[in-house]
Amino acid sequence: MKNTPNTSVRNIAIIAHVDHGKTTLVDAMFKQSGVFREGQVTDDRLMDSMDLERERGITIAAKNCAINWNNTKINIIDTPGHADFGGEVERALSMADGAILLVDASEGPLPQTRFVLNKALQKGLKIIVVINKIDRDDARPAEVLDEIYSLLIDLDATDEQIEFPLLYAIGRQGVAMKSPDDEGHNLHLLLDMIVKEIPAPATIEGEPFQMLVSDLSYSDYLGRLAIGKIINGSVASRKNLVCIHEDGKLVPLKISKLQVYSGIGLQETPEAFAGDIIVLSGIEDVNIGDTICTGEAPKALPRIRVDEPTVFMNFTNNTSPLAGRDGKLVQMSKIRARLIKESLMNVSIRVEEAEDKETIIVKGRGEFQMVILIETMRREGFELCVGRPQVIFRYDQGKKLEPIENLLIDCEAVYSGTVTEKLLRKKGSLTRMEHRDNGRVRLEFSIPSRSLIGYRDEFLTDTRGTGIMNSAYAGYEKYRGDFPARFTGSLVSDRQGNAVPFALFNLEARGNLMIQPGDDVYEGMVVGEHSRSNDLNVNPTKTKNLTNMRASGKDEAVILTPVLPMTLEKSIQFIGDDELVEVTPKIIRIRKTILSMHGRKVERRGVAA
Repeated sequence: MKNTPNTSVRNIAIIAHVDHGKTTLVDAMFKQSGVFREGQVTDDRLMDSMDLERERGITIAAKNCAINWNNTKINIIDTPGHADFGGEVERALSMADGAILLVDASEGPLPQTRFVLNKALQKGLKIIVVINKIDRDDARPAEVLDEIYSLLIDLDATDEQIEFPLLYAIGRQGVAMKSPDDEGHNLHLLLDMIVKEIPAPATIEGEPFQMLVSDLSYSDYLGRLAIGKIINGSVASRKNLVCIHEDGKLVPLKISKLQVYSGIGLQETPEAFAGDIIVLSGIEDVNIGDTICTGEAPKALPRIRVDEPTVFMNFTNNTSPLAGRDGKLVQMSKIRARLIKESLMNVSIRVEEAEDKETIIVKGRGEFQMVILIETMRREGFELCVGRPQVIFRYDQGKKLEPIENLLIDCEAVYSGTVTEKLLRKKGSLTRMEHRDNGRVRLEFSIPSRSLIGYRDEFLTDTRGTGIMNSAYAGYEKYRGDFPARFTGSLVSDRQGNAVPFALFNLEARGNLMIQPGDDVYEGMVVGEHSRSNDLNVNPTKTKNLTNMRASGKDEAVILTPVLPMTLEKSIQFIGDDELVEVTPKIIRIRKTILSMHGRKVERRGVAA
């Protein structure tokens, strides 16, 4: 048997850091390849189909689309640029035969670019490099190209991978050129290069049908959808097949509908061949990593393996006095079912039952991945409580190991001292420092993952909102020691009621408030950040004492300092180990795990004893 390429197909992943122009470039490829008819009105950022992706301007889930160029079908796999969504990257790359590395002409390759590129190189994918945004005033394409070479060498790329084809682009204008000094007119150079340089998917001639399930989706009309690339053979609609699970069990199935990607949508096809990325309907019992093949010759493909989780959070149902007011899905059984469903759709998330049976432990790649999951659930109508993110420690020959990250900081030189001091205090070590011509400094740290939990807001404050912070998982190293996670306490309500302006005005001297007049409060709810390190029980419902004696002076109007609403990310970064974030579809609150003031005293005494 010999390898035979399917020359009519190219499968390519696009690798880029957040905000380096990946989605904009894909939009331009759509428009110039004839996906849309002339004059058709289309949205920008077509691949960012989720509401959260459009709101945050990032790619969260890997997605597929397809264009046709010179009689060749190009399947484009959009990969997330954030390291927390590494599981999406790993399953997406299982369908690709090559990759476009898109790098900003000013920022250069960043840590999360490194993470995804490393995965592509390990799979032996052919790389095309595109240096984007060369029209920026601070563009430095020559230096960025040198940084890309250094990165590839650092990642042990082969000689063939280092001798990559190179183009320069302005994604917003939809142009690509061979030199930054050339005048570009369209993306034809890039499309031609994909067809020429990216290898066609190879298949073993004579082998029966085999497909690796790389993604799952759901349709209200067709049920569960299995997505993946055909490795060998061909398949026709209505054919009887089998699914091989992780334990080797064979489950018979019948394809009700066979679809391939066309543009950003799907198109039904009677038959598909090796190298095609297909969508199978009518398959209920299937998981990511399973092999779908013929019943006559069942043979499993290597499963998709992803890096282990590094962070976990505790999820539980909402037990506050205000539970059930906003959400329609509040039962623990429904929260558990939703999390299990997420673990089936997302290979990097693990779900485990806690010993108390009332808490679910969700393990993932980072706090941002957890935030996206929680935000998605609250928009679906769930009401729940979540604890502080905690890193997963490992033990090797009695030594305690912890996850370490490579952190890259880009800030103005005047703030670099404050940033460095705080990160060194958090057990980080400065590995590189580079001064730029524009008065900014680039700092690189090796730092424990736990040090970055809750640090992002502090960093933005320290750099007056001008700093850029990116990190990527680097592996496990020896535990670096303890450090204080938070220097402030909480202002905790000691009773239930409604917040009153008079009470809040008097509490402003105690710290920063998180609530406004009229907000519902209850015993154990955190209403502000105490300026000192201890917790303080307060009464935010206290009204002014009224008497029948006339005051000698008139009452002064109460003017409160405006309160910034607590977002989900801020809340998760703020809470301590004895606190929870109460998440409902309409509001975010912070509360103590033990609501009763007396119960917390008893708990403290028990710990002290």
